[in-house]
Amino acid sequence: MRSRSAVLETAILGLLNSAPLHGYELRKRLNLLLGSFRAFSYGTLYPALKSLVARGLIETTEPEPAAPATRQAGRPARSTGTKAPLSGRRGRIVYRLTAEGKEHLQTVLATSGPAAWEDENFDVRFAFFAQTDAETRIRILEGRRTRLTERLEAVRESAARTRERLDEYTLELQRHGLEQVEREVRWLDGLITTERDRALGRDRDHNAGAPNASAQRSKERG
Repeated sequence: MRSRSAVLETAILGLLNSAPLHGYELRKRLNLLLGSFRAFSYGTLYPALKSLVARGLIETTEPEPAAPATRQAGRPARSTGTKAPLSGRRGRIVYRLTAEGKEHLQTVLATSGPAAWEDENFDVRFAFFAQTDAETRIRILEGRRTRLTERLEAVRESAARTRERLDEYTLELQRHGLEQVEREVRWLDGLITTERDRALGRDRDHNAGAPNASAQRSKERG
């Protein structure tokens, strides 16, 4: 359960790093981020928010209540037959990231151990790759590919041993599972290639700029 709550906390902090959000909007974005099959209920979300507030990683602000309507001078108020809205009605609480929360999020996004590429965590970590440095992105993608390759080999070996004992529907389900893992491995291969090409491009640009900078310094000294 701790792993699941840590995933939810990372998702909350990552979303709030983009903009402050009230609880309802935060829940909608979590559902979009994590998918309908991993949708979180209010009963799960709000204890997590409460914990993050208590630890000083996020803070809350509440909008000012709307001011009561005023009559124009010299004109009596018209009766509409309905009650006026309460002036002290409570607005939605808005959650925002604190400086400590930003620091904590960056620490989490900089980690690239086995937990980062497990099924429970990988989707959330990948969703915040734009906030993650390039080296960490590559390590996570390579770790995920290695884990899936190991899983693929294990499933293939199991399928070869049990093929004669399984009915056609179980075999079809097994084949479907293998194809899903194979597609993800190919997807990861493409992402890793793209990340490495970008890293090489950055290195070339940096190396090309270094002589120019050195020549400019020499010219200034001369």
